[in-house]
Amino acid sequence: MKNLSILVVDDDPVIRRLLQQRLQKANYQVEIAKDGHEASEMLSGQFYDVVLTDLMMPGGIGGIEVLEIAKSLYSTIEVVLITAHSSVDTAVQAMKKGATDYLEKPINFDELFLKLDKISNLKTILRSAQDLQQAMDTTENVAGQTIQDLEMRVTGLQSRLDTIETILLDTNEDEDVRIVKALNLLAER
Repeated sequence: MKNLSILVVDDDPVIRRLLQQRLQKANYQVEIAKDGHEASEMLSGQFYDVVLTDLMMPGGIGGIEVLEIAKSLYSTIEVVLITAHSSVDTAVQAMKKGATDYLEKPINFDELFLKLDKISNLKTILRSAQDLQQAMDTTENVAGQTIQDLEMRVTGLQSRLDTIETILLDTNEDEDVRIVKALNLLAER
């Protein structure tokens, strides 16, 4: 599923452009934001499958804040943080807040594409599971309605059989009359 929509957020115009070109060349739908503020505005107006954001950006909205904004707007969005300042603490903090993954600068594009393929595969599996759940729900609803219809029909047939039994056992009427009444009742739909 190469048609993932990706928002690239980086204050470095060279990195932004490089990411945009490489991702578009790999058939991803890419939009770019020059900082966290622009990313926040773009996220408010559109859903992206993946946000690829620099961790450290000036202006008060860095990568962790972009992650928090994205996750608050769309729980299913995947966020991959990029940093030149790799540290276990930052990675742990980002993962606790819902980051999907973590990349170090300089960006290894093979590694990035592997991560995006993993995200794409996961989203495909999730969609398949949702489709399966929807099909199961529909089947369950139809089966429930069918069972209810059958129960109503059985109840009606049982009532008719009880009435026929009462007619046939009624010794106050002639046997032929009882049989005709019972047959007429059986013939009713």
